[in-house]
This record gives sequence, C-alpha cells and structure tokens, in this order.
Amino acid sequence: MTVAQSPCVLVVETDESLANQLSCDLQEAGYESIVVHDAAGGLEHCRDRQPALIVLDRMLAGESGLSLCKNLRGTGLRSPVLILMARDTVDDRVACLEAGADDYILKPYRSEDFLKLIRLYLKPDIDTTEQLRFGDLILDIATRRAIHNGRAIDLTMKEFELLKFLMEHPREVLTREQILENVWGYDFLGESNVIEVYIRYLRLKIEDEGQKRLIQTVRGVGYVLRES
Repeated sequence: MTVAQSPCVLVVETDESLANQLSCDLQEAGYESIVVHDAAGGLEHCRDRQPALIVLDRMLAGESGLSLCKNLRGTGLRSPVLILMARDTVDDRVACLEAGADDYILKPYRSEDFLKLIRLYLKPDIDTTEQLRFGDLILDIATRRAIHNGRAIDLTMKEFELLKFLMEHPREVLTREQILENVWGYDFLGESNVIEVYIRYLRLKIEDEGQKRLIQTVRGVGYVLRES
C-alpha cells in the first residue's frame, strides 16, 4: 500500500520568528515545510525539490520577493506562489500579478487565514476532462489553462476562477457583487476594485490585439462575456 506524500511548501522568509511560525502551522496542518531565508536559497530549493507551493515575503534581504517570483516563473515554475505583504492596495496587487504570483497574504500574520489559503491552493486535483468553450476560447478545468485560437495561456488561480465564472454564464451580465461572492468569497475584505485589476490581466492574456473584446464592461453594473 502506497502512502500519499504530504505536499511540500517552501517558505522564503527573512524574519526567522515568522518563518518558524509559518513552518509550525504548516506541519501541524499536515504539510511538509522547507524554510530558507534568502532568494538564492529559494531558487536552489525550487530546482531541487519542486515544491507544491511557495510562500515568499515581499521584503527579502538583498532581493525583493517579487523579483524572486519573476525569476521562478522564468524557470518554468507552475506551482502556486503566495506573497506575504504588509499593504493591500491596487498597486500592490498589480505588482504581485505582474511578478507572476497567484495570491497574497496580509500581515500581521494570522494562522487561520494563512492555512485557509494554503488548503484552497493545495486541494487535490480532480480527474476531469471537462472543458468550457466560448467561441474560440477554451478553458481546461483539469490543467487550469485557457486556449484561445490554439494558443495555450497559463492562468493564476484567481484568473482561472474569474474566467471560469464568466464562461459558466456566457452572455449574462454579472454584477460586481456576484463576481466578488463567487470568486473571492463572502468574507472578502479587500478593496472592491480588485475585480478591475484581474479583468485587466485576463484581457491582456486572452484577447488578441486588434480583435473584438470578449470580456465587456457594463458600466455601473459589472461584466459580461459575449461576442460583440
């Protein structure tokens, strides 16, 4: 009988006290944790261990966590990356997205919120061949990849969830409240314009330059996925 191996989470955190707390919480929740304190160590362990998920502090000694995230994505890493941040502004979220991060964790650190996010990103994959289609746009549920006009597109977790919700309701105008509740959850406490940030990045990824817009804004209401 084969015993399933616990998912490995790599923590890159300069603050040793916080790193130890993160590691203890992960281990108590049943995950394997590896802690390093700088960007070089993070790169090395990602190459050697290929962790299931990486947690980076935005402020690392010698190099920002965002720079490290970009470097990791440049190596082809597809594991979820979560950024520890002290602020939650639109600019901060945009910076995380541009670096290739999937999500962020706000300081001061709260174990319950942290582990809830970890469980979300490390929930077991469902063996499925389900695909959602809208015109030339395909969303593969198993791989969490979009395909548009034959071009494969990698999505972060939140981008995937947002596009999935839109594609499950084609041509239906979805209010911002509906999107927040279904993609971010009822307990979302961030700024309400987080939707605009993610819509912008989805458009950049799935819409071809000069072609018709797929995700359209309905001013004062929300968004709709439609052909014209």
